[in-house]
Amino acid sequence: MKNLLILGCGWLGEELARKLMKKGWNLWVTTTNEEKYHRLHNDGVFTFIHDFDRDLYLDLPVDIAFDVVLNSIPATKKNTVVEIEHRFLQVFQTLCSINYKKHIFLSSVGVYPDLDETFYETYNQEGLMSEKLRIAEKKMISLPYSSVFRLGGLFGKNRIFGKYFQDKIVTIGDQPSNFIHLDDVIQILEQSFELNLESGYYNLVSPEHPDKKEVIMSSARKYMYSYPSSFEPDNSFQKIVNADKIVKLLNYQFKYPSPLDF
Repeated sequence: MKNLLILGCGWLGEELARKLMKKGWNLWVTTTNEEKYHRLHNDGVFTFIHDFDRDLYLDLPVDIAFDVVLNSIPATKKNTVVEIEHRFLQVFQTLCSINYKKHIFLSSVGVYPDLDETFYETYNQEGLMSEKLRIAEKKMISLPYSSVFRLGGLFGKNRIFGKYFQDKIVTIGDQPSNFIHLDDVIQILEQSFELNLESGYYNLVSPEHPDKKEVIMSSARKYMYSYPSSFEPDNSFQKIVNADKIVKLLNYQFKYPSPLDF
């Protein structure tokens, strides 16, 4: 029986936890949400309410060897650099105190600058990358057996791109989409859990990049949402994130290769 620890169990983490529970995994998760705590706890997940910004000690079992730690603690724009440094120091110290075989930190393709370029994991222009995300990434990848997965915009289930633009003026329509479906992320994570994954950075993005206008209109039609009131392009940088590294490593076939099919 395998053991998984999810730090910061959000929407993605909960979906993954429920899937792996059905496969017999033991699950430990942290959340800051009391409703989620009770929901997961009642379903047999070892659940902790824990805020890494405030709570200094997380009472995880020291006699358990976790097969995987999935780290979904966010580094958000609304936080200051000092707050992010403190948060990830707390996460770092927590992970130093437990036994684990593999650690995957979920970051974002927002780490790359908004430029007319195709971005690979080898991109290293630190001065142009998101300072806050890089603080988190560098701290987490300094831990043993660690990798960073940079996720594209995450959609699926009730998270539908077109829903957020009903009757609104859209200024981002000419930008390429760097999105990925929830089902593909979960499949890639599951396959990565079984692999002797080399420490490093991995982009997780669907291989097709239609313009956001196309995705908005497609999802509005499919799910019967109102169309935007107008499209008025502004700052239409052509940023594309390439995920060939993880695809080739896993020989992965996307369930949803295009955001037009989400």
